[in-house]
Amino acid sequence: AGTKQGNDQAEFLLGAGRHAFSTDTYVISPLFFPGGDIGSLAVHGTVNDLAMGGAVPLYLSAGFIIEEGFPIADLKRIAASMGRAARESGVAIVTGDTKVVERGKGDGVFINTAGIGRVPEGVDLSGDRARPGDAILLSGSIGDHGIAIMASRSGLRFDTTIESDSAALHTLVAAMLAAAPGALRLLRDPTRGGLAATLNEIAAQSGVGMRLDEAAIPIKPQVRGACELLGLDPLNVANEGKLIAVCDPAAADAVVAAMRAHPLGREAARIGFVTADPQRFVEMHTCFGGRRMVDWLHGEQLPRIC
Repeated sequence: AGTKQGNDQAEFLLGAGRHAFSTDTYVISPLFFPGGDIGSLAVHGTVNDLAMGGAVPLYLSAGFIIEEGFPIADLKRIAASMGRAARESGVAIVTGDTKVVERGKGDGVFINTAGIGRVPEGVDLSGDRARPGDAILLSGSIGDHGIAIMASRSGLRFDTTIESDSAALHTLVAAMLAAAPGALRLLRDPTRGGLAATLNEIAAQSGVGMRLDEAAIPIKPQVRGACELLGLDPLNVANEGKLIAVCDPAAADAVVAAMRAHPLGREAARIGFVTADPQRFVEMHTCFGGRRMVDWLHGEQLPRIC
């Protein structure tokens, strides 16, 4: 069977139906942060890569690269968190491996995961399917994960604790698919590079442009304030529990309603639309009435984010 290139998962035929297969490696620093840790993040991240193709996650593998001298108590804590996240997500971790590297060669622990999921009949989501006029939807506030990591790493203190949004999104995706069968063109989770990089990636893959409404993009006040303090653009900050959807505009209201009815989509919003643009530009109408380009981030604001 053929595979689709440029997506977060590979699809293939296995027996009677289509399946999705994805793999990722997690090197986050710090290992424990407000709202999660490397163990839960590894499960959520792989589940989400499958879910963005519409797949129902089934099985995961887990490979640990452990630095010599890493505390056993921390390793147990990570493994317990990973198991808890898998149970809550309804997936099974069916195989795994551990390797130990010399002290100073591994920075604590790295985790590699792979996941397999089943793609329901009639679901066809891919980054090359956006069409002019399509609606662009966002499941909730952006920047929470990246700012939580930066605050933990730098010892920054804010009046309100900013927690990572790390979460498994497959049940949200299922609700969206059920609300408007056949209307969704594609889904993506805006992780490294944030909303800006993900939208530019979709625009390039589909050969279209995009027009965003800044006022419609949900951002928590404490995240916006932290970004202003640190000189960051929230559109470039990583997320681990949000998704972008591009859908038929006629179904956009129904999809947003289904998202808002789900615990992980209560702040869902329609943030823009797809345009016919051979330059593949992503533009945004600002709150001040102007217009600006939303470009790729050159370099990375914060390495080791996931």
